Order: sequence, then C-alpha cells, then structure tokens
Amino acid sequence: MLKGHPKGLLVAFFSNMGERFGFYTMMAILVLFLQAKYGLSEQVAGGYYSWFYFGIYALALIGGILADSTRKYKTVILFGIIIMFLGYLLMAYPTAADGKFLWLSLTGLFTIALGNGLFKGNLQAVVGQLYDDPKYSSVRDSAFMIFYMGINVGAFFAPFVATGVRNWFLGTQGFQHDGSLPAMCHAYMKGSLEDTSVFQTLADKVSGTPVADLGAFAQQYIDAFAKGYNYAFGIAAGAMIISLLVYVIFNKYLPKAEKIEKSDSKAENGNSKANSTTSPIALLLAAGLLITTSVIFYFIFNDIALGAAVGLFIGFIAWIFQISTKEERPRVTSLILVFFVVIFFWMSFHQNGLTLTFFARDYTVKTVASFTNVFFNLESILAFIGTIAGFFLLLSRKKISEKLIGAAMFIGLGALTYYFISTYSAQNAIAPEVFQSFNPLFIVALTFPVMGAFAWMRSKNFEPSTPKKIGIGMIIAAVGFMVILVASLNVVSPHELQFIDADGATKFNPVPDSSRVVPYWLISSYLILTIAELFLSPMGLSFVSKVAPPRFQGLMQGGWLLATAVGNKFLFIGSNFWGKLDLWQLWAIFITCCLLSAIFIFSIMKRLEKATS
Repeated sequence: MLKGHPKGLLVAFFSNMGERFGFYTMMAILVLFLQAKYGLSEQVAGGYYSWFYFGIYALALIGGILADSTRKYKTVILFGIIIMFLGYLLMAYPTAADGKFLWLSLTGLFTIALGNGLFKGNLQAVVGQLYDDPKYSSVRDSAFMIFYMGINVGAFFAPFVATGVRNWFLGTQGFQHDGSLPAMCHAYMKGSLEDTSVFQTLADKVSGTPVADLGAFAQQYIDAFAKGYNYAFGIAAGAMIISLLVYVIFNKYLPKAEKIEKSDSKAENGNSKANSTTSPIALLLAAGLLITTSVIFYFIFNDIALGAAVGLFIGFIAWIFQISTKEERPRVTSLILVFFVVIFFWMSFHQNGLTLTFFARDYTVKTVASFTNVFFNLESILAFIGTIAGFFLLLSRKKISEKLIGAAMFIGLGALTYYFISTYSAQNAIAPEVFQSFNPLFIVALTFPVMGAFAWMRSKNFEPSTPKKIGIGMIIAAVGFMVILVASLNVVSPHELQFIDADGATKFNPVPDSSRVVPYWLISSYLILTIAELFLSPMGLSFVSKVAPPRFQGLMQGGWLLATAVGNKFLFIGSNFWGKLDLWQLWAIFITCCLLSAIFIFSIMKRLEKATS
C-alpha cells in the first residue's frame, strides 16, 4: 500500500485519524445532542449545525494565511490540535439540560472550529508538499486516497463509541435508549404533544416499570440522554491527545516548507511590486462584493449571516485573483471554478449528519432482525468485515501462506459472525447515530478497489483525469439521493404531522411505524454517496495541491475549505425544508444540484485539464 510513498504520509495518516474521530463524533451526534439537551427544532438545530460546519472550513482560510505568511505549517498545525482538544473539553462538561447553558456548547463548537481551521487545510498542504518531489509526484492521487482513508478509520469507530457511551450512561440511570423519546419529552413539558398514549408506552418501556409521573420522567430522561452525549465528547477529547502525541513525536518526517528558488523569488518580488499598487483595489473590491452579496442574500433568504458567508467567498475570489500574477491566474481561475462545484457537493453530501440523520431517527425502523443487527454492533461488524477480508485474501493472493491466513480468517471470523447472529434476538433495537459509521466503513473498504481500478486504467492509458473524476463523482452523488427519494415516496412527511389546534397552539404527533422503512435504503444511499465522495473529495485535494501556485499552497487549500464552508452553510436548506416539503421533494433539490454541477464541470473540462498538464 505504501510502496513508493514517503514516511511522512503515515505521520499525516495517524495524526489525522484521531482528529477525524472527534469530528465524526460530532457528525454522528451533534444535531441530536442539540435537540435532546436544549429542545431545539430541526430548523434551529440545523442552523447551529450549519454554522459549526461553516466555521470548521471557513476558518481554514485563516490557518492557510498564517501558514503561508510564516512558512511555519507544522507549528500552526500543532496549535490547531491543542485548541481542538480544549473545545472538546468544553463540549464534554455536563450541565443541566436547559437553554441556560447553550452558550457553553456554542463556545465549545467555535473553539473546535478554530482549531480545525488551523489544522485541516495546512495538514493537507503538507501532504501535498511531500509529493512536490518529482520522485513521488506520479503517486499523488493515490497518496491523497490513502490519507483520506486515514480520515475514515477514526470516523468508523466514532458513532459506535458515541452511541455506546450514551447508552452506558442511560443504563446507569435506569433507562434504555429510544431515539424518538427526547423530542416527546420536550413536547410534553411544553404542552405541545397531542397524543400522550404513545409517550406513556415508550416511557414505561425504557424505564422497565410503569411511569406514574410523566413530567418527572421527561426531565430525568433528557438529563441522562444529554449527559451521555457529553461523556461521548470526552472520548473525542481523548482521541485528540493521541493525535497530538503522534504528531509531536513523528512530525520530523513531515517536510519543512521549501524556500522559493532565488530566481523565482526575484520574479515574485517583481510581481509583488507590480501588484502592490492594486492591493488597495483588491481589498476594496473584496469588501464591496462581501457587502453587496450580504445584502442580496438577506433579501432572498432573510439571512444576513448566509450573505456574509457567500460574500466572504466572493471577496476571497476577488482578492486572490487580484494579487495573483499573470502567469498564476490560469491556475487560480481553474481552482476557483472547481470551488464553485464543491459548494453544491458538500451542501448535498453533508446532509448525512443532518436531514439523513433525521431520516434515520424518524423514518427508519427502530428494531431489526438478527442478521441485520450484525451491522449495528461494533464487535459483530468487525467480525463480519474480517470474514469478507479473509475471503478476498484467500482468492486474490498467490502465496500459500497468505492463502492460509485468508482461509483461517474466513473460517474463524465467519464462525464468530454466525455466533453473534445466533445470540441476537428476533428483534433488536438500533440507534440512529450508528448509520454515520457506514460512510467511513465504505470509504475504508472501497479505497483500495477504487485505487486499483484507477491504476488498471492508468496502465491501459485511459484513466480519467482528476477533473473528470470530480465530475463523475457529482453524477454518482445524484444517484445516491435518488435511492433515498424512492424510499420516501410512500411515507408521511414531517409537515403532515404538525397542525394548529382549536386554541391556535402548534401540536405534533410522532411518525407512525407504518412510515418507517428498512435500514437498507439508507445504507444503500450511503454506499453510493461514498463512491461519489471517493471520486470527488480526495481528487479535489489532489487537484488543489497540484494546481495551486507555490506561494499560495496553504491559501488555496484554505480556499477549497472555504468553498466547503459555504456549502455547509447552505445545509440549512435541508433542515428548513424538512417540515415544509414532502420528503421526496427535499431529496429532489439535492439531486438537481448535483446534476447541474456535473454539467458545469464537464462544460469547462478542457480548461481544468489544461491547468493540470
């Protein structure tokens, strides 16, 4: 796997793994935590969620500017890890489950986002610097796929750990888990729950005994549920310590920022002088575009913050274009065009932690049969993965010793998987957070097959260019949302469950069991979206590192992440329309965005391919 790659790739791989464990803990439980602890609606929780995701990527622009101006990429990365650790500590601090302490959670989220901004883009830039050496340049794409796999090894375990910690703490308080109960608890305490019979039944079930005082139960269950999530954030803080230790001990294998050749320095100094007269113009143009875009988006979406986010992106584009030289501008322009596509991909893809998580909680069955339960428990899914790995090792390897190892894994772990299936009951409860483990699992499982397919096509001289891979990824993403659209055709949509009673109060009913679908719909959607991600995200990182002018390496990685941030700020579209449209109409929005983006990127393909040549 690592043949022909520098040692620094492993350092980046494992440093990123711990950080991604924390990040995907947030993806799995953040919006559920905000709703469970503070009783927020999908729209409000989605707003905070989109702001957090925006901050994580937008602040990478600051990290890129700091690293490029100081050339201290590795130092900026170190401070990023430390700051993220402090943010997770704030999220881990347990407080009462009411709105008084929302500020503490929001402070923790901002701290994590700031640390991530210093860390993420600059680590990607350092990986790109490893492959600026001509000796390694031919394996740059595969390097970013391996690096990307490191992201998802940590991400795979995060939802299982978060769910396990939450369920453990619920158990210490005498409760079982039911993902639909926190919303009912808050609704009951607010007096907006129409039918309390379902609430009574579920309260009795999770308590193990009949509940006499539903009001007391509601408060106790919310407190226990929220504190369980707090302790899960504590595990994420521990993962950051591991990332910190790996980075501090082994960062000597990562490159120091290379000094620009004297000839290039002279040329750039001349260009800097030429551009210095336009710097005030660049700043004024950026500021003007920021203000204008903010005003426009305020009138369109009634959201000045969204306007500021888009304005920041437009201002960045104007600024970077103005300060670039004539020779750099073709590369800068190509990157900017790809950044626009990235916005729509992440706006759609990161619904996995928002509306797709709502779908997992509200529209997927709560219990599954024994075989399906294999995929919702860490020990059984690891045994199943080992069985499949042994099977492929047995078939694909030529050495007898390796075949024997494969056979032993297939038989031994297969028997263990069968044992787990036989011990599970006919119906087993599943947690919606665990669905977030399928995306990283598929990333890890599919990285090598996709790399192998690309390598085979490369040997036959018909491997798609990096920009073509990005365009293909957008088409595949549209297919992923088509799957969940089909699953949503015959269910009761959220807006149909809300109504105004005779007194003018808003009431709601829980989703009926008849509108819950089997989990394979959502799993299949995640599988297809994962393939799309492999075609787009690591390829995008490779494209940026390959095309970015040398003096803008960190800045353009920050630009990629800023575009991702704007896409994440648009996540609110999903949560805002969740209770207003039929579900199939909601998914159709993302299908349309992905297809239009694919059409756009193929229309500018020649320009993009020229920039990488």
